[in-house]
Amino acid sequence: MAKLLELENVVKRFGGIVATNGLSFDVEEGESLALIGPNGAGKTTIFSLIMGEIRQNEGTIKFRGREISRLATHQRIQRGISRTYQVPRPFADMDVAGNIRVGMMPDNLWQMLMHGPDLDEELAIALSVGFSEDDLKRTPSTLSMGDLRKLELARTLATNPQIMLLDEVFAGLTVGEIAQISELLARKRAEGMTFVIVSHDLRALEPLVDRAVAMTFGKQIAEGTFQEVMGDEQVRAAYLGQ
Repeated sequence: MAKLLELENVVKRFGGIVATNGLSFDVEEGESLALIGPNGAGKTTIFSLIMGEIRQNEGTIKFRGREISRLATHQRIQRGISRTYQVPRPFADMDVAGNIRVGMMPDNLWQMLMHGPDLDEELAIALSVGFSEDDLKRTPSTLSMGDLRKLELARTLATNPQIMLLDEVFAGLTVGEIAQISELLARKRAEGMTFVIVSHDLRALEPLVDRAVAMTFGKQIAEGTFQEVMGDEQVRAAYLGQ
């Protein structure tokens, strides 16, 4: 498989704090990669760097073999990179349908201006993450945390991504909702979607990933299959407190 995303010697400093310290890993097209580590390890910072929400001090980030470090966030989304957030960020004054519609705009703005929104696609995305048709009219203030997580995922899917960066996508979900989202991700993976997933729910994470990269204090400490990484002594010490 071809490398879709490549990070090489990425360093990000916030003043005197080194959030990522020479981190290097790649993600192959169609692969599902777990990015694991304790709180404060730098996982969310990596997502923000990949999306261009912040810029690295050193190192390179490539997508489909091309350097993207100088691209704005919306340009990276247009190229097929999208993410969810650990703390959901819906547009509070828009209903569920409107939030999904905004996600569709980078690739479909002209069509939406000329022909209006694709209501069938909005509904299909909403249903795929577990919303009902009636939910399309609900505003974020009426949604549970689990529903807000599903809305984050729906907004990400609406950008028609090639790779999805999922930050704690299972947090706040019930057992049934976790099963539903896991089924959706497995289905998207079968369709060829590429994932990088951050999650503290290791039981839900394990069957969804091909490989894992473990990090702590901004450094990579292990890489391999999920079982290999979770059995690593440094990972147990840093992540599991053993």
